[in-house]
Amino acid sequence: MQYENSLTFAQKMDADDPLAPFRDRFHLPKIKEEQVIYLTGNSLGLQPKSVQQYIEDELEGWATLGVEGHFHSNRRPWFHYHKFSKKALAGLVGAKPEEVVSMNSLTVNLHLLMVSFYRPEGNRFKIMAEAGAFPSDQYAMESQVKFHGHDPGEAIIELIPRKGEFILRKEDILQEIERQGESLALILLGGVQYYTGQYFDLKTITSAGRETGSKVGFDLAHAAGNVPLQLHDWGVDFATWCSYKYLNSGPGGVAGIFIHEKYGLDPSIPRFAGWWGQDEGQRFLMEKGFKPMPGADGWQLSNVNVLGSAAHLASLEIFHQVGMEKLRQKSLKLTGYLLFLIAEMGFDRGTLEVITPTKEEDRGCQLSILVRQKGREVFEKISNAGVIADWRDPDLPGGKAGVIRVAPVPLYNTFCEVYRFAEILYDAVNATVEA
Repeated sequence: MQYENSLTFAQKMDADDPLAPFRDRFHLPKIKEEQVIYLTGNSLGLQPKSVQQYIEDELEGWATLGVEGHFHSNRRPWFHYHKFSKKALAGLVGAKPEEVVSMNSLTVNLHLLMVSFYRPEGNRFKIMAEAGAFPSDQYAMESQVKFHGHDPGEAIIELIPRKGEFILRKEDILQEIERQGESLALILLGGVQYYTGQYFDLKTITSAGRETGSKVGFDLAHAAGNVPLQLHDWGVDFATWCSYKYLNSGPGGVAGIFIHEKYGLDPSIPRFAGWWGQDEGQRFLMEKGFKPMPGADGWQLSNVNVLGSAAHLASLEIFHQVGMEKLRQKSLKLTGYLLFLIAEMGFDRGTLEVITPTKEEDRGCQLSILVRQKGREVFEKISNAGVIADWRDPDLPGGKAGVIRVAPVPLYNTFCEVYRFAEILYDAVNATVEA
């Protein structure tokens, strides 16, 4: 696509955007009565306007029906609440409805899934992950390894980019998988790396991992609702994600899991059981003897947080209406436009460097922009100019550099916002680094 560095071009792109009306379905933040440029949907998605009604529906049911709302709520009986999100979630992650369920929080789900799929035995005890994984993953892996009596320094294999690089090359990942071979018990990567924004080739990694006999799972916190996924067809063993980033379901919103169908019908798979994972036909008999629900439902522990799940449903309804294909098409254009505008600024790599892969298939919404000099000052200037972005300290000497993460989200961000952000960033760098 031929981009142009002009406001007129950005305005035309917005005018021709078929998804433009969906922006009006979200609350847009303001600071001091001024609307901001919100580019942190990779950290917390904006609130759909429909959330209030969805939650009020359940508050009304609670007020008028009390406990009877579990079975007799006029709209969505609470007993079955986790089922109402299945179709939309399955579409988002490329799964069958019985392979997904919304439940718990991401880190809780990581532990529950590792109970089932990290089963070290003999020489096969290692976990492979990307270096610098999100702390949820790091701490879960470390504690699970220790729980099984292994040394994390020996058992956790970290994939490190080549010297002077920020992203992992696919050939290096595959080579390390082959090298570790039968010592691998589990490969656990982030689908999209939270710091760099790199979207890993999950299909190829899954295939390589399975050839070694390893289980393969993914933390999709930065991938669900962001990039196209086909977990079932790729043969992924398991995955989990949160819903408060690209899925716009509110701070601390309910998470979700994927369990491939080949495991969902096997009640012998080790798991930590809870009463909401019990066969629903016997759940209220309150008897001993756990008989899991088929599919991912059998990994549930507790009854659904209805109010939080109501917000989740409100957002998922929007995704169901739009579809990931259309979202992906716009996302590539939005992020591609920002890449183009940053290149147009003319700064050399000693000033600004986008460390997110530039190839479309290797990135989602997020761009991570390394500012090598006076990075914090640049970030403060763009913040003062009305941009809500995200700052991360890199592992570089001197403390002057930093990474600004921005994510133009196709549901509510515009080409004009991307253009205006580029102007603000250019001015901020000129006023600090180039001064």
